[in-house]
Amino acid sequence: MTYIDQLKRDIQLNKTPKRIISLVPSQTELLVDLGLESSIVGVTKFCVHPKHLRMSKAVVGGTKQINIEKIVALRPDIILCNKEENTKEIIDSLGEVAPIHISDISNLEDCFELINMYGEIFNITRTTSTLVSNIQLEREAFQLQFQNTEKLKVAYFIWKKPWMVAASDNFIDAMITEAGFINVYSDEKRYPEIDLDNPKLKEANLILLSSEPFPFKDEHILELEAQFPEKTIKIVDGELFSWYGSRLLKSYTYFQTLHN
Repeated sequence: MTYIDQLKRDIQLNKTPKRIISLVPSQTELLVDLGLESSIVGVTKFCVHPKHLRMSKAVVGGTKQINIEKIVALRPDIILCNKEENTKEIIDSLGEVAPIHISDISNLEDCFELINMYGEIFNITRTTSTLVSNIQLEREAFQLQFQNTEKLKVAYFIWKKPWMVAASDNFIDAMITEAGFINVYSDEKRYPEIDLDNPKLKEANLILLSSEPFPFKDEHILELEAQFPEKTIKIVDGELFSWYGSRLLKSYTYFQTLHN
């Protein structure tokens, strides 16, 4: 059978894959929630959900560095990667090991497409269709509740030393919009470095500090409050702004708590 991944690459599979290696934490969690945990043979050290998984599956490295000998020994039927999280060098090195499916996620529609692709590949289309429908219901309920709410402007920090924010052309920016906010850096690309005297920061009503990849703490709130005493500054759950897949079921309830 021929399948297509999100980079429009052809993938040849002779049978439904039963030995899966996932090199993307959010996709690992998705597989588990789709009922495929028993088929997972390898994960990364960053695959933290569910917590027990790294105790029962082989850890084959991280998202940027892998142990290719360990991966070969696991005899995978398919390896799941992501354009942003995994390097081209990793993907090239695995080309002779097993078929590789690469995701490319910029928005919710891409998430739904990926989930449905997994439904076809793993022969679980009913399960994936139900998951997509449930996420869409959560999304619609949130949008209905907050459709007349004034949209606050936010700056979303992902790193310190140097200070870096999420701008446009990434999934976090899409989720900032999904959460009912306006990203003050939406006219810039990707994850720019900024100084705290950046004029766009003055436009923000809220400064959001992501819990990942940089682990912002209360001390960083105090540091920014000293410079921006008039702004609301809050640490937010970065997974609910950046993990695509089944975690999206929790995102909209969380966004509601932020507004409340």
